[in-house]
Amino acid sequence: MSLTLSDTSAGGALQRASLLVWGATLAAIVLLWIAAGRLGWIADPADVFVIPIEGWLSAFVDWLSDDLSFGLFTFRDLTRALAWVLEIPLSFFITILSRGTEVPLGAERTLTLPPVPWFAILFAFVWLCWVWGGRRLAILAIAALGYLVVFGQWGSAMVTLSSILVAVPVGVAGGMALGILAYRSDRVARGLTPVLDLMQTVPIFAYLVPVLVLFGFGPVSAMIATVIYAMPPMVRVTMLALRGVSPELLELGRMTGCTRRQMLWRILLPSARPSLMVGVNQVIMLSLNMVIIASMIGAGGLGYDVLTSLRRLEIGNGLQAGLAITLLAILLDRMSHAYFAYRETPRAQRRAQGVNNAAMIGALLAGAYVVGLIFPALTIYPDAWVIDTSPFWDGLVTWINLNLYDYLDAVKTFLLIYVLVPVKRFMLDVPWLAVALLLAVVGWRLSGLRLAVTVAGMAAFIAFTGNWEKAMVSVYLCGISVLIASTIGILWGLLAARSDRAYGIAVTSVDTLQTLPSFVYLIPVVMLFQVGDFSAMIAIVLYALAPAVRYTAHGLRRLPSEIVEASRMSGCTPRQMLWRVRLPLALPEIALGINQTIMMALSMLVITALVGTSDLGQEVYIALTRSNVGQGLVAGLCVAFIGMISDRLITAWVARRKAQFRIE
Repeated sequence: MSLTLSDTSAGGALQRASLLVWGATLAAIVLLWIAAGRLGWIADPADVFVIPIEGWLSAFVDWLSDDLSFGLFTFRDLTRALAWVLEIPLSFFITILSRGTEVPLGAERTLTLPPVPWFAILFAFVWLCWVWGGRRLAILAIAALGYLVVFGQWGSAMVTLSSILVAVPVGVAGGMALGILAYRSDRVARGLTPVLDLMQTVPIFAYLVPVLVLFGFGPVSAMIATVIYAMPPMVRVTMLALRGVSPELLELGRMTGCTRRQMLWRILLPSARPSLMVGVNQVIMLSLNMVIIASMIGAGGLGYDVLTSLRRLEIGNGLQAGLAITLLAILLDRMSHAYFAYRETPRAQRRAQGVNNAAMIGALLAGAYVVGLIFPALTIYPDAWVIDTSPFWDGLVTWINLNLYDYLDAVKTFLLIYVLVPVKRFMLDVPWLAVALLLAVVGWRLSGLRLAVTVAGMAAFIAFTGNWEKAMVSVYLCGISVLIASTIGILWGLLAARSDRAYGIAVTSVDTLQTLPSFVYLIPVVMLFQVGDFSAMIAIVLYALAPAVRYTAHGLRRLPSEIVEASRMSGCTPRQMLWRVRLPLALPEIALGINQTIMMALSMLVITALVGTSDLGQEVYIALTRSNVGQGLVAGLCVAFIGMISDRLITAWVARRKAQFRIE
């Protein structure tokens, strides 16, 4: 009895201490809010003092580009040499897949070498899909590539594919090399981790600004930005995959006398191949997601078509090009998964099939190329056979504006007046010091002093670089979008967890949502709601919805069967089972899904700068148009810090929650 009373007293004391802390915090926030009316630096220190990090970064990049030298050559020479090396394979693929070339034979004679005929490339893809994935994958290849041909997207798609064929191997090789270094050296791993965190949270636009300054405008610069953006997942996956290799295999390698190099190439990498293929798949998808944004600095291809259509509000052309990117992304995604499964077939059978496949595809391409030399007209799909659906979509836009505009505008106006505008005004009135204090207290309560200092320091960085007001606009827009996306995603996840069939439909749906390039979401939104914060919110919700669905369904389906059965035996109704057992236990997984939703919302937030928002995304976009490295990087870091604050706090809460429930 004494033990019970002691425990109860201790619990009551802790509860009273917690209430005291939160009460004092609330009182301090109220006092700071009142004081902000008289002391402007409490609300926003930009009126008093701004750390000139933008100027420092711009000066540093200028120094790199103009003054840094290594004796006989300069840093600019290195960047130009790297660009020249990458331009060779890129030009080769563009030549053979898209443009062809002319070879001078004399003073007035030239030989026109056409690109590989479209039907040969289509057949090669279909054959590989048939071998790797069977009939269903082959049908997908026919449908996807057939769309590119019939709807006039083939030429642009081949330019995009050329960039992917170079960027993906470079990104995979670079990511694996860094991952191997981090696996072998804890010091390298500790140094890489915060860099990878920043790279995966800094907005995509921010990559383009320094690349544009250092490498110039053109497709090679765009490809370098794509590699930088797509590489971090490969680094992380390589580190985790190598650390997950069985200790028994490592011991076997040591006992057989393997050198360090043999251990890597004969034991570690072959054993980690399944996990490494996940990283390869991520590099492919992120590279395709980057193609539209990279077109801003000269990438060309499908991304340029979508961007041009969006700027001109040519909805039909934009949808056709956007769907082409989506189909290409889905096809390459399915092919990478199928190839991994194909690699698991017996070695002798796989090797024989590989030789036959290579010989057959090589003979096909060579024969088709000879036919193209003799009959150049066959290399290009006839323009008269191209189907153009843009008039239909443009007509649909006109019909919507004539017949549904009043209803759509009423919904938009209602949400703007009663939700978006009030929340925006509230966030703009919040003093930065009050926010930093609240974040510090939450971090301290969740994980101690280190987390408190970290999150408060990130908030202070945003404030003292002069970006607090724009950051609050970003938080308001992202916060409302995440709330809506999480609500829809959790409800969808609850439905998906009910049965295997519902789960399969949900997974297929969210996979499709995640393969759509971010810019594609802007096209129908602009078509229906014009430009502004409301359109940005709808696009963010659509783009960030998938993780909430996936993590909720996964968390509910992986609950221990013993706990579920015990709750049934105790007489819980289905409603009690959901609210008292399933959701509380799945809450850590759901929180991780919300965390990923926040990250995707912040990523999309920068894209929505093209539809008229006035937040940090707009700041990054303005920096890109002005080639202002400092402005772009600082604004990008502010977006990254918002994401990292939410990530650190949610991760700490999840760890604490799992410890309470003893969940692995």
